[in-house]
Amino acid sequence: MLQVIFYTKDDCPLCDEAEALLLLLESDYNLAVEKRDIHTNDEWLERYQLQIPVIDINGKQLTCEEISYESLEQLIKETITTSS
Repeated sequence: MLQVIFYTKDDCPLCDEAEALLLLLESDYNLAVEKRDIHTNDEWLERYQLQIPVIDINGKQLTCEEISYESLEQLIKETITTSS
């Protein structure tokens, strides 16, 4: 199972879109998605407030400007390949 950390916040249309992409890929790639609201942790808020949504897989991150179905699937495949 591939661990995915998803940094998000309430009332964020881009976050909703990113979450939908994660749901699409979740069953195909056996993802375990941990959703983190940046407003529950000062460090996350400071680090990600201008970049969310942020998807983190094995320390590699995609920010709001980089997230697409293609980029997310590519990161997942690269991570699976290097983990094997």
